[in-house]
Amino acid sequence: MDLQLKGKIALVTGATAGIGLAIAKRLVAEGAEVVICGRTRAKLDAATAQSGARGILADPATADGAATLVAAVPAVDILVNNLGIYESKPFTEITDEDWRRFYEVNVLSGARLARAYFPGMIARDWGRIIFIASDSAVIVPPDMIHYGMTKTAQLAISRGLAAATKGTRVTVNSVLPGTTRSEGIVDFLKSVSADPNASETDIERAFFAKERPTSLIQRMIEPEEIAALVAYVASPLSAATNGAALRADGGITPTIV
Repeated sequence: MDLQLKGKIALVTGATAGIGLAIAKRLVAEGAEVVICGRTRAKLDAATAQSGARGILADPATADGAATLVAAVPAVDILVNNLGIYESKPFTEITDEDWRRFYEVNVLSGARLARAYFPGMIARDWGRIIFIASDSAVIVPPDMIHYGMTKTAQLAISRGLAAATKGTRVTVNSVLPGTTRSEGIVDFLKSVSADPNASETDIERAFFAKERPTSLIQRMIEPEEIAALVAYVASPLSAATNGAALRADGGITPTIV
């Protein structure tokens, strides 16, 4: 299928590994001109070598970093807000600084870039803004409440901004992955495992049985599986999909919410 992305300019944040890197690779393969950003030169260079994307050393989780990125790339056709952090932490141990840090990285980074690029998309009457949220936006894990809060906030921004596209060919959507294989995921699963010394396969199986029992696939999602959906949503073919929260969570959400 031709996704009609040849010549489109795409910016993907959080793309030096995991889901973001898979998205960058897929968009490049579809013919888009892709820009990724990173905080460290070594990881950024490695990601650009793997993906074929152009790299900008900038951190949109800070106002200065976002300004640097926008100055280097003044206009984009496709914005994929994937930058995000996560951790498991009891609610009573989540500090004020934790709340601020998660909001700054997971929410404000995308809001800043959407604010910068949205007017140009409206003026050109075409554009795609995609927030990579999470199943945790609707089923908030009790040990990741600060993370879940940021993902719910992304849904609110996405839906509200979509309402401002009425009558145009600009769309704003969210994609909600479930637990996806990525850099650091093994360490995360070990951190919540009853037996951190078990094999990776056993730890994954136990995690889904105990922590994600409603998952229908009972396995980690591969980054490429998320990237395939994002590439479609970024394409002209998805013109009728706007203001949506699209689940790619392996069926973990059992009811319509």
